[in-house]
Amino acid sequence: MTDQTQNPPPAARSYRWLFWTMAVAGLFIDQGSKYWAFGALYNEGMGSEHVIIDNTFSFSAGYPHLTSPEPSDNFLRPLQTINGEVMPYVNEGALWGQQMGFDGQVSNRVFAIVSLLAALAIIVWSTLGPSAKDGWLCFALGLILAGAVGNLYDRIVFRGVRDFLRVYWFDFPIFNIADSCLVCGAGVLLIHAFFLQPEEAKNPATAVSRPEPVTTE
Repeated sequence: MTDQTQNPPPAARSYRWLFWTMAVAGLFIDQGSKYWAFGALYNEGMGSEHVIIDNTFSFSAGYPHLTSPEPSDNFLRPLQTINGEVMPYVNEGALWGQQMGFDGQVSNRVFAIVSLLAALAIIVWSTLGPSAKDGWLCFALGLILAGAVGNLYDRIVFRGVRDFLRVYWFDFPIFNIADSCLVCGAGVLLIHAFFLQPEEAKNPATAVSRPEPVTTE
């Protein structure tokens, strides 16, 4: 009697590299753009606005403001004063300035905790087997993690989020790259949930079936 068995199917491809690439790249672009834009506006006269497209798009930053925090006297000070000794006006609320019923630094602390919990949940989600095999899901989660960590950094270091991108359509709120990562990541996640399916879901038979050994006498 001889047994003839087929080779097992190859392991599904992992997209964890895509998740971490989007997360790290998004974080660096967010922080790099903030420090660059706020530094340029600081040097132009503190509180200036640099028009990119007339009546459409500009960079905008507030220096100083009645509610602008003072630089710390601890290890955070070098990070806070890269652009100058005067701290910028920051958004203590949620996305696009929504306070959600909280005031001042209470709001900032609450949303810092929310951002931290969200970042940890996303990292855990990305480590799950089915998640790592789904490219679109890893892409979306990476963007969301970049946005959450980018704004979390601001909330810890600057005690509020640095917003500088201003679009004039419909009196659109000022935002930043981290906000864009959050919105785009959430959008991809919704599209993924309703319209995209992993290959295992499209072809369940090929995902679960295994060839039975063939025996001959």
